[in-house]
Amino acid sequence: MTTKPRIFTMSFARVYPLYVAKAEKKGRTQAEVDAIIRWLTGYSPRALTGHLQKETDLETFFRHAPKPNPSRLLIKGVVCGVRVEDVADPTMREIRYLDKLVDELARGRSLDKILRA
Repeated sequence: MTTKPRIFTMSFARVYPLYVAKAEKKGRTQAEVDAIIRWLTGYSPRALTGHLQKETDLETFFRHAPKPNPSRLLIKGVVCGVRVEDVADPTMREIRYLDKLVDELARGRSLDKILRA
């Protein structure tokens, strides 16, 4: 029997402020972080707020994403020493996609490029 990575059981409401803080520290906004999350998952602003209030765990948050963006498969690169495109577990890959997009935002990349527009 294998155990899930601990991050899967963490509340999205717990990691969300960390994403926002990382972006704001580099002069970006919470609205830009929200746009990235909505682009990646397909959640509406209301549904995103609902998950934050319910403290949905990350595994459930990504598993129930209403419309994962097909362009997310274009996200390439390294996060925490791991190539996102090589992550085998689908949930972990989605978490890494979000990590990578927030990293790109914090590095000053324009939102239209981050969203693969």
